Amino acid sequence: MVKDVVKINVGKNGVTESLINEINFQLEKRGAVKVRMLRNFRESSGKDKKELAREIASKVRGRLVDFRGFVLTFER
Repeated sequence: MVKDVVKINVGKNGVTESLINEINFQLEKRGAVKVRMLRNFRESSGKDKKELAREIASKVRGRLVDFRGFVLTFER
């Protein structure tokens, strides 16, 4: 089990290239990342949480291991 899990928030700017780069960097460095979808991101996107999770998961170089509420957990 990974002890240091980095938490990254997805806010009103949404899923940007810099956000994906940061998630990938942290996955390489630490092995696991938790991504939290904030309310303003969910409301501005107009999509449901499963669609948003698939969108983020398709762009990240890691596998989605957990999806609870609005928090996604990725491992490398």
